[in-house]
Amino acid sequence: QVQLVESGGGLVQAGGSPRLFCIASGRIFITFTMAWFRHAPGKEREFVAGIKCSGGATYSAESVKGRFTISRDNARNTMYLQMNSLKPEDTAVYYCAASRRHYITTVSRDYDYWGQGTQVTVSS
Repeated sequence: QVQLVESGGGLVQAGGSPRLFCIASGRIFITFTMAWFRHAPGKEREFVAGIKCSGGATYSAESVKGRFTISRDNARNTMYLQMNSLKPEDTAVYYCAASRRHYITTVSRDYDYWGQGTQVTVSS
């Protein structure tokens, strides 16, 4: 069993640069592919960015490419999402997720564990 806890969200002005954190319990964090998803009101949950076990490979959605950076520190059981140049359309609940698959997948049902989410609200 893996428990994921997100933090770092809140109310941010457009153009801001908050950093989200996802802390995982357990010693097997390093074995999971990790990802960030987001869910905005009236929209479906969407993939934001993913990172493989070792942190050597990442993939980001086109909507955030060049603005958001995903990373992980396996020694700290922590994943990060550095968000830059925020836009009002980035407003959503952001979730971290862990998958046993050894590749980055954008499909939410491929992820086995989910955090409770952290709200990010971008004001214009």
